[in-house]
Amino acid sequence: MTRNAIFGTAALVALAAVLAVAFWPAADVPTTAKASTARYTVRLSVDDPRAGPNSIGLEVTDPQGAPAAPDEVVVEPVMPQMGHAYPPVTATAEGPGRFRAAATDLPMAGPWQITVSLRDASGVDQVVLPLLVK
Repeated sequence: MTRNAIFGTAALVALAAVLAVAFWPAADVPTTAKASTARYTVRLSVDDPRAGPNSIGLEVTDPQGAPAAPDEVVVEPVMPQMGHAYPPVTATAEGPGRFRAAATDLPMAGPWQITVSLRDASGVDQVVLPLLVK
């Protein structure tokens, strides 16, 4: 094998390795966002945000980090750039400080804002969390 053939083969192998790393599918890691008010911290989690119905998980804690139990948790999806606002979805409790807004409709790809309203005897707190839908 000539020297040029060896260098050419090495260059092709290196290029193939770079392309494999660049285009290798990412691990299924949930998309998360977190925001706080004076009384609550909300952590949003969506396994694979796609256009269509999505299941939004919410973890709600108090300022000390303990699970919180608001009377009602409501999710309101809005896509400000397109002027879209969709009906609110009331989340159901799954456990202490854990809620799920199942079948939350996000009908198109792009940046969404998810407003989470937390109601209790003292009033309503709201946080707005970003979510990029693929």
